[in-house]
Amino acid sequence: MAMFVHLTSAADAPRIRRSGIRADSRGPEGARGSYVFPVLPSYTLTHQWLRELARGGSRGGLVAVHVRLDDGLEVWAGHYAGRYSGRKREERRLVTAAEAVRLIAGREDPRGWEVFVPRAVRPGEVHRIRTAPQVVGWRYKPDAHGTRPCTCFGCVVRGGYGGRRLRERMPHPLDGPPPPVPVLLARIAAADGDPAALDDALHWFGMRRRGPLRALAPLAAHPEPRVREALVWALGHWNTPGTEDLLDTLAADPDPRVREAVVWKADRRATPRAEALLDTLATDPAAEVREAVASAREPD
Repeated sequence: MAMFVHLTSAADAPRIRRSGIRADSRGPEGARGSYVFPVLPSYTLTHQWLRELARGGSRGGLVAVHVRLDDGLEVWAGHYAGRYSGRKREERRLVTAAEAVRLIAGREDPRGWEVFVPRAVRPGEVHRIRTAPQVVGWRYKPDAHGTRPCTCFGCVVRGGYGGRRLRERMPHPLDGPPPPVPVLLARIAAADGDPAALDDALHWFGMRRRGPLRALAPLAAHPEPRVREALVWALGHWNTPGTEDLLDTLAADPDPRVREAVVWKADRRATPRAEALLDTLATDPAAEVREAVASAREPD
C-alpha cells in the first residue's frame, strides 16, 4: 500500500473522518478527484505544498490527511508546471500509485510535483489526520525566495497578508492596483470618444466590484463596438444597482461580439434574471452567440 498526504482545511477534518476525501478537484481530461503527495523521508518535501495552499486561505489552518492507496491504483503524476507550460518533461502521466511514489522519490528535486487521484478517497483509505506546522514549504513556486514577486492577478492572492502593500510598491502594468475612480472618470472625459483611451480606462474599472454606473452607462451608445464590448467586460460583474438593466440593453447590441460578452457575464452572475437573459440569447441569430450560451451551460 502506497502512503500519500493530502493537505486540506482543518474544518474539513470531521467530514473526512466520516466520509473520506471528496472528489472536488479537477484533474487531467476533466476527471474529478483530489491532489496528494507521497510521504517521503524528508518531512519538508512531504509537506512542501503547505505554504502555497495556505495562501488561498483556510478555516482553522491546514491539516495533513495521510491516506493509504492500493499500489495498483492508476493515478496521474507530474510537475504542476506541466498543467500550464505543456513541456513534455513535466507533463503528467498515468501511472500506478506505487510507480508515482518511485517516480517522485527518485527525482533529484521533487519540489512542485503532484499526484492526482481520479476518484474520491474512501474513509477506509484514510490512515490518520494530524495537525501540521503552517510554515513548511515554498510559496508561489520553488526557488521563489530572493526573486522579485509577480503582482499580476494570477500570482497575488486577493486579500492575502501583505498583498495590498506589495501591489502598491510594485504595481503591475496591467493588473494594478487601479487608479482611483475620479482619475479614471477624468480620463474618460478627456478621451473625447477615443476608443483606445476608453478601452484602457474601462480595463481598470473591470477590477472593481461596483462603481459609477450612471457615469459609464452612456458608453453603451458609443459608435465603436470595441468600446461597447469593453463596457460589458468591465461592468458586467458589478453588484451596483442597474447593472442588469445595462446588460439587458447590451444584449440587443447589433454587434455579435458585444452580445457574446453579455453571455459570459450573465452566466457569471447566475441570477434568475441572468438566466432569463441567457434563454433569450440562446436563440440569437449569430452562431457564435448561440455557441457561447451552449458552452456556458455545459456542466462543470
